[in-house]
Amino acid sequence: MLTEIKGLNEECGVFGVWGHEDAARLTYYGLHALQHRGQEGTGIVVSDGQKLKCVKGEGLVTEIFTSDKMAQLTGTAAIGHVRYATAGGGGYENVQPLLFHSQSGSLALAHNGNLVNVNSLKHQLEAQGSIFQTSSDTEVLAHLIRRSGYIDKKDQVKSALSVLKGAYAYLIMTETELMVALDPHGLRPLSLAALGDSYIVASETCAFDVIGAEYIRDIQPGELLIINDEGLKSEQFAVSSTKSMCMMEYVYFSRPDSNILGFNVHTARKNMGKRLAVEAPIEADVVTGVPDSSISAAIGYAEASGIPYEMGLIKNKYVGRTFIQPTQSLREQGVKMKLSAVRGVVEGKRVVMVDDSIVRGTTSRRIVRMLKDAGATEVHVVISSPPIKNPCYYGIDTSSKEELIASDKSVEEIREIIGADSLTFLSVKGMVEALGQTEGAHGFCLGCFTGNYPTEIYPDTLQYYYQRG
Repeated sequence: MLTEIKGLNEECGVFGVWGHEDAARLTYYGLHALQHRGQEGTGIVVSDGQKLKCVKGEGLVTEIFTSDKMAQLTGTAAIGHVRYATAGGGGYENVQPLLFHSQSGSLALAHNGNLVNVNSLKHQLEAQGSIFQTSSDTEVLAHLIRRSGYIDKKDQVKSALSVLKGAYAYLIMTETELMVALDPHGLRPLSLAALGDSYIVASETCAFDVIGAEYIRDIQPGELLIINDEGLKSEQFAVSSTKSMCMMEYVYFSRPDSNILGFNVHTARKNMGKRLAVEAPIEADVVTGVPDSSISAAIGYAEASGIPYEMGLIKNKYVGRTFIQPTQSLREQGVKMKLSAVRGVVEGKRVVMVDDSIVRGTTSRRIVRMLKDAGATEVHVVISSPPIKNPCYYGIDTSSKEELIASDKSVEEIREIIGADSLTFLSVKGMVEALGQTEGAHGFCLGCFTGNYPTEIYPDTLQYYYQRG
């Protein structure tokens, strides 16, 4: 398997529309804007007020939703999903939205996040007679809704949500309404917008921009929105805990043109780069960033340090998700198919290479080697986040603790492994202050950096991550 440029993957992104005659097409454009959040599978479910119809498959948005497929999706409401498989693995059956039918009506679910008590809930539900059709944690909600004992759908959903633990941004659609729910800690981004008389919901605000929707507000932790032809209603299904937005949304995952909790992602990354220049002053000739998510931080570092920013690394934008696998002798060269050093920029220069994170260290080592092979006399690596020492249990594939290079190695040991002339990570204090917060301020999940998680991590969840190692 070819080594990827990045070692981090986000589980998914969600998008929903209510009250628009071209709901499926809007969802297509919204999912295309969210494609960076997952490239393994995608799906759209539409409602025409009478029934739900679904098109989904393994692949990119542009691959799955052909003109013929889109013609099948007629209706005035829709929810969509792009997926990167973490919990439950891949496979067509796990591609979302998940669609369920019963005598009382149909239900479609799209989910961004990861439930930390999913195994306990599955054991409980199976003991009560449930038979799961997928290995995805998303399906658990459908069974909980069905077994809630309530008659009203809103009460069923609120009851089911109350037993979930972990990170979740859910879109729940029936023939006649769309429900939107965010976990009590607000670990995943989710926002609301308007397009004329229609309502739009998306994981990132960049999806609103592409369709011309006007941002209204962020969904609040523990909030349940009910959207139907009568309008929009908001209720709390859980007491809102301290906000704990995933910091990696700002560091790496979200698009730079998105705003999260009112803070622009590009600005956040640029501020992190500026703070790095203060924490890691280096004598060098050029600053370059690893495309694409590190460019903003590199610009900030260059501005604050006074060292010119140059495009020392170029990403090949035409390498798809899959391509012909190289022979074993060429496998180590795979990274060059996605990234190239610009000799005319780095040759004979002392280079500051800005990246957003180091996970396993393999890719960093290869990029440092690439820059030196192109003639760089020194390569100083600066990382716009602290060392990732702990797994994420909330939907980011940071693998097991054993595979995280910073979990048992010092900064100096990592520097030696990647072959850099120096290595500096941004401090936790510097990272949170880059977003206008003070160290210790509540508002972010820093679990992968500090080991302090906002929720209880259940023993069977820990066992799952231990087995992955």
